This record gives sequence, structure tokens and C-alpha cells, in this order.
Amino acid sequence: QVQLVESGGGLVQAGGSLRLSCEASGGTFSSYAMGWFRQAPGKEREFVAAVSWDGITYYAGSVKGRFTISRDNAKNTLYLQMNTLKPEDTAVYYCARGRSPNIATRTANFGSWGQGTQVTVSS
Repeated sequence: QVQLVESGGGLVQAGGSLRLSCEASGGTFSSYAMGWFRQAPGKEREFVAAVSWDGITYYAGSVKGRFTISRDNAKNTLYLQMNTLKPEDTAVYYCARGRSPNIATRTANFGSWGQGTQVTVSS
């Protein structure tokens, strides 16, 4: 069973940047799609971005052009570069491993989850 550990969250002012990392261990990383989701207080977990096993990316409309997802299969690590952050980006961010090599956006299509990292954007 793969274990996923996120890091890089924190408090940042609106307009600032953060880079999240997700390190995978104990299981296969390179053969699966990976994704980032977020959950704000009182809201459902929502899709942010995903990357297929071979590097194809897909983004939620709310973050497209501001966030960049990438993966380093040699390091078993997933990244999310977040620029031009807005207060509405405040949430706990989770990384997840997909159930297949291909991009997915629904939580049901991801079988392993990290514990999450808090991102807070102040106005």
C-alpha cells in the first residue's frame, strides 16, 4: 500500500506563491496518475489538478493558468506550484494516487490519499 506525505503548505498573502510536494513510498508511483484535491471548511473535497503517468496534465477551471502540477518519477514525488494565490484557495490540500495510469478528476478514481497540508491565503 503506497503512503503519501504532503508538505509545503503554510500562510501566504494574496498574490503570493507556494509549492506543495507529495512524496510516495511503499508502492508504485510512476505507473499511476496522480492528483491534487482540496477541501475548505464546510465544503466538499474538490479536484484541483491531475497528471497522467506520462505527464499529461489537467486542471480545474478555478486554478488553470495559476497552478502547475508536475511529477518526478525518479524521486517518487508529486508537486503543485501555486502562483497568484487568492483567499478562496484557502483549504487543506491532498495528494492522491489514481487507480489507473490515466487522468481522472473524481475522488472515487483515486485509491490512496495523503493526510493533507493546510494552505491559508490572507487578503
